[in-house]
Amino acid sequence: MNGTNINIKEFHVKNLSLKSAAMLLSEKLTDLGFSVVKIVPGIIKLNNLNENEEQRLNEILDRYGFEIIKDKEIILVEQIKQAVIELIHYMNNMNSVVRKSEYLVEKLGKSYSHLSRVFSKHEPITLEKYIIFQKIERIKELIDQDELTLSEIAYMMDYSSVQYLSNQFKKITGYSVTEYKNNPEGKKSFLDDID
Repeated sequence: MNGTNINIKEFHVKNLSLKSAAMLLSEKLTDLGFSVVKIVPGIIKLNNLNENEEQRLNEILDRYGFEIIKDKEIILVEQIKQAVIELIHYMNNMNSVVRKSEYLVEKLGKSYSHLSRVFSKHEPITLEKYIIFQKIERIKELIDQDELTLSEIAYMMDYSSVQYLSNQFKKITGYSVTEYKNNPEGKKSFLDDID
């Protein structure tokens, strides 16, 4: 019997929702001498962690804006965020955004009304608003890439028209798509204010 994986500890981590952040955190913890088994959005798995190292891990995570979570509802909220980000930012299937509620239900095994209720209980915005915010962030990325027309972006992100996308973009960000195109630098992500 191989005993190398007996001491693996898994931690659910708040605000660790991007793949790039997980990769950077994995490198940082490895550099600091932790035995990293796996770090993915929302989850850290470490091997051979003693009590002192666990305290040190908490301090390091806190320094970088992360936090170990144990409350089941808060873990679910983080899983919802990760699923929304995965759906909107990483899946290039246009039909995925259309099926967002079905995707979340399928991925997390809970009803959409339950997910929405738990999300609103622990976050300052509704799940629907969070999804819209993520869509706007993805639209910014697509505009910056300058590979698709605004019509193609509107279709891809499940907007009925360019006008509807433009109106929602201005309502959420405070500036028009044209203003954004002319000055994408310095346009702060509004998601910084809610995380």
